[in-house]
Amino acid sequence: MNTEQSSSRYIEAESLSDAIEQLYKLGWTDGLPVVPPTTELVQQFMDEADIKPDTILGEIPERRRIITAHKVAANAVMSGAKAEYFPVILAATKAILHPDFNLIGPSSSLGGAGVMLVINGPLALKLGINSRNNLFGPGNRANATIGRALRLIMMNACASVPGLFDRSVLGHPGKYSYCIAEAESETHWSPLHVERGFDPDESTVTAFACEGPRQVRTSGNPEMILGTIADVASALGTSLSTVGSTSETTSIVRQGELAIVISGNSRIWSDWSKSDIKKLLQSKIMRSLADLKRAGEIKEHLVVGDEDVMVPLINAPDDLLILFAGGEEKTMGAVIPSWGPKVASRSVTMPITVNKATDQ
Repeated sequence: MNTEQSSSRYIEAESLSDAIEQLYKLGWTDGLPVVPPTTELVQQFMDEADIKPDTILGEIPERRRIITAHKVAANAVMSGAKAEYFPVILAATKAILHPDFNLIGPSSSLGGAGVMLVINGPLALKLGINSRNNLFGPGNRANATIGRALRLIMMNACASVPGLFDRSVLGHPGKYSYCIAEAESETHWSPLHVERGFDPDESTVTAFACEGPRQVRTSGNPEMILGTIADVASALGTSLSTVGSTSETTSIVRQGELAIVISGNSRIWSDWSKSDIKKLLQSKIMRSLADLKRAGEIKEHLVVGDEDVMVPLINAPDDLLILFAGGEEKTMGAVIPSWGPKVASRSVTMPITVNKATDQ
């Protein structure tokens, strides 16, 4: 069996199991078995997207890496993805290589961020990308392999190898695969890509460097639900409330983004827009100056009155990514803090280009 890795290095294997074991020895896996990227399979993926092998998708000058379509296709094959997923994987790769995303930061820091992908538009439905029950869990090939493909690309093409450039202290399971769709047809809210200037009938992928989802069990009316979510989002120890100090005691400690996923029956939100939710949450996600000083996030001594001074943890309402997704049986939520401040890494949304010749 002739197999091919993203750098065009070839190996010979006597059997499928032998090929898989060789890929393990070469360090090209994420710890799980991979599909050997044969020349034929890699070409099939590139044909699906009508892209040439030497097409450059982006560069990482700090690591002297040039990321080509061929490298991306080989890793996409290894993930177990279908060829029809490849346009999504290409767009996701372009997103993480965009300067605003600043891949070097979240992929190499001690914080151990994952890269969550949010798929919007008609292609999410066509490919069967899960947006409902068990949203972040296993069981859906599209979600699992698209997210996994990006991680393999980061490891094998971008050199984000654990213990080498990936210096994560803890990491989280989202670093295996972290991909969801927004249930945009189930709500009156504008989907994320429309909020970001794309047409509803366009398909996009948003890459967001972030921590794992913190599940929030909520109940009651919208104000009560959002109050609970805000309380969880204000917890000390997340990237929103750590890594940063200031002498301006009323300024924001960490100006990062925050993703909020809301599930349940959309009817209870009939009088609410995403803008309404963002404004309310931004006004409630905060900690007292005393709390931040006690935690060492503001390097100043406690003084009288610190308990009454509240410090916002979100700079502006638009720093919140509000997504409607998850099961409809119960209103629950997820709070997903970003890896770091927006000056270090911003979420990036890229359009997905589909080959019209294969889009039947």
